[in-house]
Amino acid sequence: MFGDVWERKGLSPRDRSLITIASLITSGSTEQLVFHLNKAKENGLSEEELIEVITHLAFYAGWPKAMSAIMIAKEVFSKGK
Repeated sequence: MFGDVWERKGLSPRDRSLITIASLITSGSTEQLVFHLNKAKENGLSEEELIEVITHLAFYAGWPKAMSAIMIAKEVFSKGK
């Protein structure tokens, strides 16, 4: 099921990653962010773009959700260097 959705032709993997990360952050489902942040990087998103997504969502999803996401992003990005 997971793979079937990601392989559909209607959206690029990059766009799917953006949507998935935004959805996880806005719903407060940060336990899956580690996997999806790494997947987003594989799908062509830069760390800077991902940080910008989190920052942008802070105004719409709330600061607590964004801060939880940024802490996870810092951990993920520090391991990739």
